[in-house]
Amino acid sequence: MEKATSSAAPAKIGGGGGSRRQSDLNRSFKLAIRSLLTSCSKQELAKAFSNFSNAEQESLHRLFIQVITSLHKMVEDEFESLCLETQVGTALETVEQLVEEKNLDPLFSEKSNIMDAVQNLSMAKRNEIHYLMGMLEKAEEQNRCLQDRVELLRQKMPDDSGISVVMEKFKSGILSYGTCSDGI
Repeated sequence: MEKATSSAAPAKIGGGGGSRRQSDLNRSFKLAIRSLLTSCSKQELAKAFSNFSNAEQESLHRLFIQVITSLHKMVEDEFESLCLETQVGTALETVEQLVEEKNLDPLFSEKSNIMDAVQNLSMAKRNEIHYLMGMLEKAEEQNRCLQDRVELLRQKMPDDSGISVVMEKFKSGILSYGTCSDGI
């Protein structure tokens, strides 16, 4: 009788009736653990334990199959227990009910909301592009003004050689002043 109870339990993950979402969750979980906990072939086991005798390898393979089978059962039982404890079934049923209600609501128009969002986002991006283009044009204009100013200053500036002669005389005057004051 215990076998009948445990075999019926997986259909009711997390309590409640057996909804489509519950059976999908159960099926997906079993497929996932099956791919994770696959047994290796006798050849792979023999290759891994080549220093064992054939009888020991056969025994080891049977033991490995038993462990994997037991592990599958334990993981499935633990998953079922966790689903019951956290009431996954009830939560999935609530989600399913909300999805059905949303689909039946004539005022809910998913497409128009998405299209509005797309249109608003496109408009915001266009505005941002225009703003950035304006900022770029302004910066380019300021750059041109600065270049014009620099060019104008270069043209108005007297010959550098005259300034450098005056500077040399000034430096030599300061140096000679320092030597004269030492002698006093």
